[in-house]
Amino acid sequence: MRFETYPFEKLNVLLEEITPNGTYEPIVLTIGEPQFNTPAFVTEALCEHAPLLKKYPKTSGEPELRAAMRVFFKHRFHIELDDSQIIPTFGTREFLFNFPQFLLADVDHPMMAYTNPFYQIYEGAAIASGAKVLHLHLTKENGFLPPIREPELAGCDLVILNFPNNPTASVMDVDTMAEWVRLALKHDFVLLNDECYSEIYTHTPPPSLLEASIRADNPTFKNVLVINSVSKRSSAPGLRSGFVAGDDGILREYMRYRTYVGCASPLPLQMAAAAAWRDNEHVIAFREKYKENFEIAQEILGIKIPEATFYIWLEVGDELAFTKKLYADFNVKVLPGSFLGREGIGQGFVRIALVENAERTLEAVRRIKRCIDEML
Repeated sequence: MRFETYPFEKLNVLLEEITPNGTYEPIVLTIGEPQFNTPAFVTEALCEHAPLLKKYPKTSGEPELRAAMRVFFKHRFHIELDDSQIIPTFGTREFLFNFPQFLLADVDHPMMAYTNPFYQIYEGAAIASGAKVLHLHLTKENGFLPPIREPELAGCDLVILNFPNNPTASVMDVDTMAEWVRLALKHDFVLLNDECYSEIYTHTPPPSLLEASIRADNPTFKNVLVINSVSKRSSAPGLRSGFVAGDDGILREYMRYRTYVGCASPLPLQMAAAAAWRDNEHVIAFREKYKENFEIAQEILGIKIPEATFYIWLEVGDELAFTKKLYADFNVKVLPGSFLGREGIGQGFVRIALVENAERTLEAVRRIKRCIDEML
């Protein structure tokens, strides 16, 4: 298999011969890793349950963790999931990579579709599955929402959406999601929404694809799955706690497959994750921090505040030249949009992850503004 170089490796190559301006303190806004401390009650739960390291974890996850995830889903989306409709995962990255291989293993000439630009694990999964790829282009002209081209989608076996979207920060409304659900039923493809940014929003809570499935008269979630994670909502990417929820027929067979994968989460991590999933107050506090960062960026850069995520998808012209100048002259790292897309999508944009505190965010966007002004 030949995998594409990861975006951050491409960035290292782009910047490797540049010596940044040492008069500035380095600021890295490339990776979607929250820089706020994980809440104390989560780390305390981790320590409290450290003695459980002597036990093997179940692949299916402990009942306490599964229950906490179901509590989260009911509180947030007003949907009461049956225990057969949810599986804890070791983060969501491992699921995104191995699920397509499970789903497409017995399919002749499999085909996957996913939004473009994208989280590169989608592409890696397609390569590992030997699947042909249909890119769903997200552009300024279509409002960064994928066009529905039914004749092409009819040939797909798996379609991956990602809303709220990384990197464009766009949000899909529930009625549009319902259209996708109807297509999945009509053409019998599995529809998956990556919802890992659902809890990082500025005003209106974004919908879940499972809400849209109910709206599309599909209350059993046939052919429909969603994933979510505590990484962003709880500033706890190291917990590696995610889940997949939806069609219990698919999940029943996938659970059997997972017993062979060896990706069970250690018990202390599961107990700490259960505490994080059950609590909502700390999520509200983090949401306010990201909202403040967006307000700072709006004031200085004149951007429109996104509805969700902590990303700015900033149009800058030549994104490679901009990235190099910003690093060389102002010691700030951002990620060129072309590293996140294919077929020319992402060119002209950079992704800026506003994951720092307000003080560092203010300093960063001031430098970005100076760089923009100098390139005009």
